[in-house]
Amino acid sequence: MDPRGDLRAVSALAGLRGTPVFRRRREAGGVPVLGASNPSLAAEADLDLYLAHRYLPWRRERGRLVIATADTSAANLAWLSRFAGAHIAPIAIGDLDRAIARRFRDRLSRDAVFSLWSRMPALSARQTFTRPQAVTLIAVCLTALAAICLWPLVAAQILVGAMSAGFAVSATFRAVLALSGRRNKPVPAPRCQEHDLPVYTILVPLYHEAAILPDLVRALSTLEYPRERLDIKLIVEEDDKETCDAAKEAPYEVLRVPFSVPRTKPKACNYALRFARGEFLVIYDAEDRPEPDQLRKAVDSFRLAPRETVCLQARLAIYNAQESLLARMFALDYAVWFKALLPGLDRLRLPMPLGGTSNHFRTEALREAGGWDPFNVTEDADLGIRLARRGMRVTMLDSTTFEEAPARLGAWLKQRSRWLKGYMQTWLVHARDPLGLTRRVGLRGAAMLQLFLGGAIWSAFVNPILWLIFALSFAYGRHGPQILDALAWIAGLGLLTANLMLAGLVIADAKRKWRALPYALCFTFYWALIAIAGYRALWQLVFTPFYWEKTPHGQTRDGTHGP
Repeated sequence: MDPRGDLRAVSALAGLRGTPVFRRRREAGGVPVLGASNPSLAAEADLDLYLAHRYLPWRRERGRLVIATADTSAANLAWLSRFAGAHIAPIAIGDLDRAIARRFRDRLSRDAVFSLWSRMPALSARQTFTRPQAVTLIAVCLTALAAICLWPLVAAQILVGAMSAGFAVSATFRAVLALSGRRNKPVPAPRCQEHDLPVYTILVPLYHEAAILPDLVRALSTLEYPRERLDIKLIVEEDDKETCDAAKEAPYEVLRVPFSVPRTKPKACNYALRFARGEFLVIYDAEDRPEPDQLRKAVDSFRLAPRETVCLQARLAIYNAQESLLARMFALDYAVWFKALLPGLDRLRLPMPLGGTSNHFRTEALREAGGWDPFNVTEDADLGIRLARRGMRVTMLDSTTFEEAPARLGAWLKQRSRWLKGYMQTWLVHARDPLGLTRRVGLRGAAMLQLFLGGAIWSAFVNPILWLIFALSFAYGRHGPQILDALAWIAGLGLLTANLMLAGLVIADAKRKWRALPYALCFTFYWALIAIAGYRALWQLVFTPFYWEKTPHGQTRDGTHGP
């Protein structure tokens, strides 16, 4: 699909020789630029064809239709030959994409927001609570309140016992995953020859990222992949003038997303997905630094894997761990997640909630699954479960992308609140039909949703309550009510079990275990921050479910790589 194909062949096919169909712009490679187009010639009903075959009816000249195409391969020219008597004129892919974006602006914007909702409404987070979920939630709360009023001592013990048990079970499940994940050794794939490498699309959503664009360009330039087979698209919001202006200087195609709500990363990615021309596709964030051979490894792994493997999740690690204590804790958290928990899910063949970046997809499978949910603020976790529901697999990729951790409390709190709100959205969506979910992903897969995602939400909510009960018991000593001692023992057992397991996971997955020990002991306080983020996320779920809190990037220049 090279727009700089043989112009003589194109002209001969369409009878262009000697006719002034297009003017040339003096630029490297001599890619022609067509004059003014007639938008009325392009029908909205044919939008999918225009995108699939990289063409657009451009205008009429001397009574004949001029068709612009960015794909001058023999196969595509043969397909375009059905337009008898038309002139076929080459055009640069960026110019064609911009023309399609202008012509079908409203349709593309509408599809980016509502495509999943229109195709699979039950799997969209546009509706936060269904009526049965709302009724069930209210009934549970009223029942608990009535029990506390009628039988306060018994109800308190049952509730605290349930909270402690849930906390401990979630931690135990994570320990099992970690043990399995540490035995999950990646199988090296045979090296694909360079001439066999397919076109690879890289989507980079940007919002207020002008300052970090030079770093992004440097990171992408290190990728060991033929430049002519890279389809790199910078996705910017059209009203983000500063980033739009800075992106013009980058040597990549820029897609401007029309303003609409919700303003989320998944909506921008959905918009760009329509223009993706690669067999495979990956998402990177603005601050990402992928290992240079990551795309080659992904192609090799896809070629070796069965067709049902449609996504590869690269490991994520932190490059600014020395920035602050919070950044160090974040780096340890990431190490547990991407080096133990997700590999454990992979080894046990359970549905895998994706990380927010470095997800490598078979592009057609991603489209078939409906792309991303623009109403879910942790769209990656949701997509991993949705792929599993369609019988598709996600596995780990033996490659690392380095990211920047939020080193200040304000930025960390916003990001963690968004993640937890998205986990709640994902849990609510996929728990709407428990029997249907079990039929799709099996009993083990349905249990994963409850123990992994549900456990993360549950732990964030109950952790401060258990610590409060435990602390009150010490504060009152023997002068407190007897029930407080009983509750403290129950709460303490759950806390001790869960926190020891979490500390063990942190130490086991750190590079330098002896240096990680003090930080592992601090994880109790880190969990307190997670609890604050959890209650903040719950408030937002009710009142601003689709609000995307932006994490600022480019706040550090520290090049150290993780714990």
